[in-house]
Amino acid sequence: MSFRLVTVNLNGIRSAADKGFMPWAESIRADCMGVQEVRAQADHIEGRFDTVAGLKGHFHFAQKKGYSGVGLYTRHEPSDVITGIGNREFDDEGRWVEARFDSPLARNGFPKLSLISCYFPSGSSSEERQAAKFRFLAKIYPHLRKLKADREFILVGDVNIAHHEIDLKNWKGNLKNSGFLPEERAWMTRLLNAGGLVDVFRRLNQQPDQYTWWSNRGQARAKNVGWRIDYHLATPGLAALARRESIYTEQKFSDHAPLIIDYDFDL
Repeated sequence: MSFRLVTVNLNGIRSAADKGFMPWAESIRADCMGVQEVRAQADHIEGRFDTVAGLKGHFHFAQKKGYSGVGLYTRHEPSDVITGIGNREFDDEGRWVEARFDSPLARNGFPKLSLISCYFPSGSSSEERQAAKFRFLAKIYPHLRKLKADREFILVGDVNIAHHEIDLKNWKGNLKNSGFLPEERAWMTRLLNAGGLVDVFRRLNQQPDQYTWWSNRGQARAKNVGWRIDYHLATPGLAALARRESIYTEQKFSDHAPLIIDYDFDL
């Protein structure tokens, strides 16, 4: 059994498509793919991006046009799809889509399972957006705790936090910058410790220089001066089934790279 789960921030699905994202998606043979920052509305998706590589798309669009938005492409039909976390401020920004696969006779041993695509706010543009990011972290933590008490899940997405020094190249120069602030890193530690979730990539790969985002300034990508801010965050039972990981960097669809993890289960 094998289940391939991919996550990538597209920085605009139409832009990524112009850069070869669709043929790549066909080639990667994913079972499920979470995308963030689709920057599109339903009328942009319909007939063009509602299905990718044979996977059906489920979306949570932002109210503001050309902003945020997440999608989850699935090979298997969910028993339910949930958008939002029940908070109007962030639900209006299109940050959460959850596909539930519930079956008392589940072949994978998980009768209640969710796959989630989530886009955490960035706080780098202003103090106001950093304050919003902190509000989101305060809301999402109990939401994830409650979800974990009810079901197994894997959340994939752009978390906009590099957890440890190993997770970005220039950590000393970013100690006071959004994405590597002490409060953000402490939140991630709490999520992985008291919150009981697993950073699946780090469970499989403890090597340095493993990044998923690079600034467009200078030669950051060419020099691999990056950040690891895209994650698979899973409940322990699912995390234990992770077998292989890779970050795809051969083509550039956006300022992020796809993160691919294969799990030893099937829906």
